[in-house]
Amino acid sequence: MSQSVQSARPNVPSQRLKMRRELAAAAMELFATKGYEETTVDEIAAAAGVARRTFFRHFRSKEEAIFPDHDDTLERAKAVLDAAPAHENPLDTVCRGIKEVMKMYAASPAVSVERYRLTREVPTLREREIASVARYERLFTRYLLGHFDESAVAHRDGDEAGLDEPLLAEVAASAVVTAHNHVLRRWLRAGGRGDVEAQLDRAFATVRRTFGTGFVAGRAAADQPPPAAAVAREEGSGVLVTVARTDAPLDQVMRTIEEALRRG
Repeated sequence: MSQSVQSARPNVPSQRLKMRRELAAAAMELFATKGYEETTVDEIAAAAGVARRTFFRHFRSKEEAIFPDHDDTLERAKAVLDAAPAHENPLDTVCRGIKEVMKMYAASPAVSVERYRLTREVPTLREREIASVARYERLFTRYLLGHFDESAVAHRDGDEAGLDEPLLAEVAASAVVTAHNHVLRRWLRAGGRGDVEAQLDRAFATVRRTFGTGFVAGRAAADQPPPAAAVAREEGSGVLVTVARTDAPLDQVMRTIEEALRRG
């Protein structure tokens, strides 16, 4: 098939997202002017200039129409995880992944602020939003569980038998999402004004300080890369020798040294 014929084909994913956004805009306008309970799917479809069956090809219900971008954003967040550099701390990767959600909201501040107002007023929409948040938490939990640093947590806790990888992964993923949502809500309450990315980075710094040592870069299990740094103590001399990879993040090297000094 020729290149010209291929390029003439419509971009189906982008056209699908465009239609979903048009239906969502129609739904939001009707919810705001007529009320959520009083608005029907037929009215949303008519306002968007499409048939009822077209609406149901894109959404299962009218409350689902208020969040047209989450499926696409979830895929973008997953792509961030899949393409993570081998040396990157997995928690940093997850923080970058959730930023795709913030980008979605920040792309249309006025729409996002109105959506926030509606979800505060309509319990059904609020429940739908909570369900969307849970999907990101599950994605990040699975990713972090695959990068669990058993030795680091065992040493930190001093109780290897008490390790609970699923708990740590789930709590860390939840912390990242909660930090993101806290900043997002504050930004939306301010009318979508302010440097939301800087606020987000400060929130993520708090999460990293709490959970950053529980996970390791690269693949989990048997094919893990060698540690970022190793230390050896010369007995009786008071000398501590550190060997580190040239690509090792400085914060990991410093943590290794600090832990060795504390053990001394």
